Amino acid sequence: MSEDELSKKYNPQEVENGRYQEWLKQDLFKPSGDKNAQPYSVVIPPPNVTGKLHLGHAWDTTLQDMIIRQKRMQGFDTLWLPGMDHAGIATQAKVEAKLNEQGISRYELGREKFIDQVWDWKEEYAQHIREQWAKLGLSLDYNHERFTLDDGLSEAVKTVFVKLYGKGLIYRGEYIINWDPKAQTALSDIEVIHKEDEGAFYHMTYPLTDGSGTVEIATTRPETMLGDTAVAVHPADERFQQLIGKKVILPLMDREIPIVADEYVDREFGTGVVKITPAHDPNDFEVGNRHDLPRVNVMNNDGTMNEQAGKYAGMDRFEARKAIVKDLEQLGRLVKVEKMVHSVGHSERSDAVVEPRLSKQWFVKMQPLAQQAIDNQATEDAVDFYPPRFNQTFLRWMENIHDWVISRQLWWGHQIPAWYHKETGEVYVGMQAPQDSQNWVQDEDVLDTWFSSALWPFSTLGWPDTENEMYQRYFPTNTLVTGYDIISFWVSRMIFQSLEFTQERPFENVLIHGLIRDAQGRKMSKSLGNGIDPMEVIDQYGADALRWFLSNGSTPGQDVRFSYEKMDAAWNFINKIWNAARFVLMNVEEMSATDIDLSGKKSVADRWILTRLNETVARVTELFDRFEFGEAGRQLYNFIWDDFCDWYIEMSKETLYGIDKEAQQTNKSVLVYVLDQILRLLHPIMPFVTEEIWSKLPHLGTSLVTAEYPVVHPEFSDETAAQGMTVLMDLIRAVRNIRAEVNTPISKPITLLIQTSDQEIEAFLKENKNYIDRFCNPEKLEINSQLEPPELAMTAVLTGTNVYLPLAGLIDVQAELDRLAKELEKWNREVQRVEDKLANERFVANAPEAVVQKERDKQADYLEKQQTVKDRIKQLQEIN
Repeated sequence: MSEDELSKKYNPQEVENGRYQEWLKQDLFKPSGDKNAQPYSVVIPPPNVTGKLHLGHAWDTTLQDMIIRQKRMQGFDTLWLPGMDHAGIATQAKVEAKLNEQGISRYELGREKFIDQVWDWKEEYAQHIREQWAKLGLSLDYNHERFTLDDGLSEAVKTVFVKLYGKGLIYRGEYIINWDPKAQTALSDIEVIHKEDEGAFYHMTYPLTDGSGTVEIATTRPETMLGDTAVAVHPADERFQQLIGKKVILPLMDREIPIVADEYVDREFGTGVVKITPAHDPNDFEVGNRHDLPRVNVMNNDGTMNEQAGKYAGMDRFEARKAIVKDLEQLGRLVKVEKMVHSVGHSERSDAVVEPRLSKQWFVKMQPLAQQAIDNQATEDAVDFYPPRFNQTFLRWMENIHDWVISRQLWWGHQIPAWYHKETGEVYVGMQAPQDSQNWVQDEDVLDTWFSSALWPFSTLGWPDTENEMYQRYFPTNTLVTGYDIISFWVSRMIFQSLEFTQERPFENVLIHGLIRDAQGRKMSKSLGNGIDPMEVIDQYGADALRWFLSNGSTPGQDVRFSYEKMDAAWNFINKIWNAARFVLMNVEEMSATDIDLSGKKSVADRWILTRLNETVARVTELFDRFEFGEAGRQLYNFIWDDFCDWYIEMSKETLYGIDKEAQQTNKSVLVYVLDQILRLLHPIMPFVTEEIWSKLPHLGTSLVTAEYPVVHPEFSDETAAQGMTVLMDLIRAVRNIRAEVNTPISKPITLLIQTSDQEIEAFLKENKNYIDRFCNPEKLEINSQLEPPELAMTAVLTGTNVYLPLAGLIDVQAELDRLAKELEKWNREVQRVEDKLANERFVANAPEAVVQKERDKQADYLEKQQTVKDRIKQLQEIN
């Protein structure tokens, strides 16, 4: 096989091996540097440096690559900026687990040496991620790769913290936060995943100090009762008016606590009396503030009970729960236990049950920032969501947002730029430590990972230096691609931080895709064991097949189901293109790029395929601009498989194997040109195989990566040829279908009679009878408007044409009558449908005239077909 030939069978490993490295060697993914070109920039959602990319990453990055590859080919000055996130909690947990296997604690190492270990981990796994990006074929500009802990981004993070603190939008205070006892760190609300767990309502009684009775209380967390500092009732609840102001004795702790009245209490829920534990419940915290109640924290950071828990100190919280319930029962204070299933918060990172508890943390005051983002969505500079319904998701999140706890009790991350004076306790916030640093100690906590990734679209481009060339040219970015599950985590935070610090939206568009589910529609998870490794899929089918599947499942906002049947279909489609390319290459071996000439004598098939190419280019380009990649894929599939491979290539053989040398040369030019344009249209989706085939075709340029994207050429559109080919293809299909019905193979010659009611169609069919001869194999062919239908024949009714195959001895007249009866039913339904539509006065009055006329044309066509079938039934009934 010469280097200009393709292998006999499509082999993705052979095609993809080494191609990505060749692209990198040529540095094809960098911005063009053309100052006259319109810039187009995308920043990658930075994956965590914790290991493998999953199918969701593959989908997300494939869509971005499709966008950027197309824009690059369209002449935009493109930047697709790669990078990774330090992923504070997840990465630290991975490294700690690795050290624990070696019997090493991070506390033994100390902060500095532990951080060195994490950096080693980062370098190892960052390289794994780059290798996976390469395997997917992502056209990233590695010259501008960033990391959330690199020097530039760290400077941006400190700048934002200091400025927000200076404006009073960052503060430090004691509040109830979500606490992960396993990772021993605070969590924001959106890092808490609620799951249905088995639990119980524990009913218990607290005795009144005056001996007049008891109050019954129900709780799902008995262990927190040790920190109760009040009991509350609703001020308007008549049942408990006499109790307000009295005191009860807290069982097990023998502490007197007051009964307070507060509208927070739901009179209809439980017993109407609630325990108040300000240090362990967010609502109780607010009640405690209103009534100036003490806050008693009864737990340690690791979820064990502390010295405030009395004899239960040292117990795990759930062990303490069992012990407390047992002790209450022995005291006669336990009324009943009601089993139930309820929603319990779990840490997104460690899966531990989250503990609401009092803690001193750093917070961002969200209301002013959220309002700024909400207001911006009502302006011309709003961020456009695709699909638009996710704008409401964003706005709802902004309208109901709580202050954001941003401190994390970790070592890996951006250490908070706040220092405390050793003697006075004074707080200093700044870009650097105070000058007399020996008297100050820096806050040991780090910032929430999302705090740095919220700055990603502008910090990666050099902000806070707004005068640098990258920031000036590529910010705001154009399009963000992400899943709907991350709108609150990340998209919303990027928007409000960008508006606050750059006074601009961070991106023009947000393309929201769904989740990839398994073939049964279930979310992929470790517990179900239904996860799919995209790298293994690539090993089996190739990156292009995976990318084709992912692009075709891409209806904005919708989930997609993965199945190996779909992967088989994707591979088959590429193999179809491969075989079509082999046919073209075998027939144009002697051609060079300069030999391609479309001005010569063209057949009707040549003119038709160029017309269909124009239509496909226009539609696919429009759909890409709307991010409707699934529909774009369907348009490409239909054009490539049906029009080009199944029809045009077969029809081109009529010319290629003929004697007209001029027509042959033009036909070869059309074959090469259309295949070239197909490869360009497909390249953003399946870059490897398109580059491989294109490199063998006569072409100019070094790579499809930087080749020009197809545009519509009006001079190639020929509506007459398109209409004629529609008639011709309908006729060929009808004959093939009839042959199949009567089990007559194409190799057996037949008599074919074509009755026309349109002179133009008759002339067209006579002019192109060579195609009818080739695809229908008639031994006798008659095309005539005056033709009398034969008595015994199979019939097909087409627009402007009736097709008859006299099949004496081969046809069952009754079977043909049965078939025609079904066809008559079909045309009766179509006639009724269109007549009902035209009888609708609102439709006729309000629809555009062109639309109404189209329905009238359909009516005439359907009536003609209906009558033809009726006549044929009558004729056969007379014979039968």
